[in-house]
Amino acid sequence: YVKNMITGAAQMDGAILVVSGADGPMPQTKEHILLAKQVGVPNMVVFLNKEDQVDDAELLELVELEVRETLDKYEFPGDEIPIVSGSALLALEALVENPKIQRGDNKWVDKIFDLMDKVDEYIPTPDRETDKPFLLAVEDVLSITGRGTVATGRVERGTLKVGENVELIGLKDTKATVVTGLEMFKKTLDETMAGDNVGVLLRGIQKKDVERGMVLAKPGSITPHTKFEAQVYVLTKEEGGRHSPFLVGYQPQFFIRTTDVTGKIVSFTHIQMKNPSSVAEEHSNKMAMPGDRIEV
Repeated sequence: YVKNMITGAAQMDGAILVVSGADGPMPQTKEHILLAKQVGVPNMVVFLNKEDQVDDAELLELVELEVRETLDKYEFPGDEIPIVSGSALLALEALVENPKIQRGDNKWVDKIFDLMDKVDEYIPTPDRETDKPFLLAVEDVLSITGRGTVATGRVERGTLKVGENVELIGLKDTKATVVTGLEMFKKTLDETMAGDNVGVLLRGIQKKDVERGMVLAKPGSITPHTKFEAQVYVLTKEEGGRHSPFLVGYQPQFFIRTTDVTGKIVSFTHIQMKNPSSVAEEHSNKMAMPGDRIEV
């Protein structure tokens, strides 16, 4: 579950946090907020669901206050974030009963419109990197009878047109192919650009050749690597991180775009220790503690 959460959240421009108005923030609510903060989700709007199950308006106000305090705790601006209450179930039932329902016809549907207004107002449209080389992280792979293999995902940067060459990189040997079709939400496209969630039809590629975690990229723009150096902050237990230190040779799970792989830390040096001492310094090139900053 966490793997899927990271895959989705790492590509978000913003998020809607859904909290039960009847129950208030639950342990998983805090996990969602923490993960959103850690993977860099920039903005958030809150929807207090199940308002129809709350008889006392003051109770709903208390839940809102608790949500704002929780957001503050994880360094989101709790006082500023818009909060809208409503009932997703009653809005959905009204929509099923009347698919052509308009704003003003039903109070629960209106609350969903209000929520989307807040999303438009509060979550800014990001500047897309359309001038950089094309890059898409593959989320899923489909095989369409008579047409070929489709890789789906969100375009991270650049643009792509039907007929252009791309490379399929990572996890397996790099393969060159040609884009023979583009589709987004059942609409055929001639061109896609950064920010789009798109399906890319690939010439001469079998389904077994593609898997989640690979990337489609402009030929020659990137190369795969299996070793790298990085500066790392080790999250503490209170921050949702480690309870214990780790040693050289530790094999953590790396979450990179839409994939996760097991790596190995072969060496590290300390940049900053959380609790420096003579003993800690003596073992500084062998052991890292929660709260330390290290170069691995």
